[in-house]
Amino acid sequence: MKLINGFDLMSYAQRRKLVLPAFNTTNMEMTFAIVKGLNAAKLPGYVQISSNNLRLSDPDTIAYLTRRAQENNDTPIGLHLDHGKSYEDVCACVKAGFTSIMIDASHLPFEENIAEVRRAVEYCHFYNLPVEAELGSIGGKEDDLVSEADAKTDPNMVADFVERTGCDTLAVAVGNVHGIDAVPHIDLPLLKKIAEISPVPLVLHGGSGIPFDIIHEARKYNLIKINYGADLRRVFVATYGKAYEKNHKENQIISISLQAVDEVAHVAENLVQKING
Repeated sequence: MKLINGFDLMSYAQRRKLVLPAFNTTNMEMTFAIVKGLNAAKLPGYVQISSNNLRLSDPDTIAYLTRRAQENNDTPIGLHLDHGKSYEDVCACVKAGFTSIMIDASHLPFEENIAEVRRAVEYCHFYNLPVEAELGSIGGKEDDLVSEADAKTDPNMVADFVERTGCDTLAVAVGNVHGIDAVPHIDLPLLKKIAEISPVPLVLHGGSGIPFDIIHEARKYNLIKINYGADLRRVFVATYGKAYEKNHKENQIISISLQAVDEVAHVAENLVQKING
């Protein structure tokens, strides 16, 4: 099956009352593992990669690998740019065949954030691709980038932000954090208030640390997408680490890599089932 347009993927999930997991990839093994896990669960979701990780895997490479992994499968899967840090990255990913885009200008002042998102929206909507934006600041560690910012989304800014940017989904800061080094404290009343105001579905980053019972509550508040990175990466890295600790002369990359794919796929399968359980 071809990769699914982001608007179509969200409509599919909304009709079935599902939350879409977005699993961060970096390379071929992680990409194949994510696709394998979603297909094993027979539940939809995204492969996604951040601008930061495009240093290793450029947009054309990741798009090719995702299409290749998915070509003989039939579970709806999209390819998403996570934390797009520049207009140039947005354009490169659209041209490569990504099916949805995030432009993250949340570190900028409010008006500049709006201007950057609007620019990306105008480009992506021409190609019928949805755009995710972020309002508020999410702390923690994303890949090898550490942010000490922790400013919750202000509900009073939401309607104006969405209207002026034209974004299609909104990533919010409600006590969620990136990575697994910090503990999330999800403010469900705040999420509920934002959901009542926001004309577009909401996104939570930092899913790896959020308890499933909290996610199940959050599903009631127009949550369409939740991001996972650390859970999968930890298992991926641990597979190689365990092989080395078992035998310091180990050099069979292919066998360990195939094992890592299976391990990560199992985690992805388990996560998508539990968030929609």
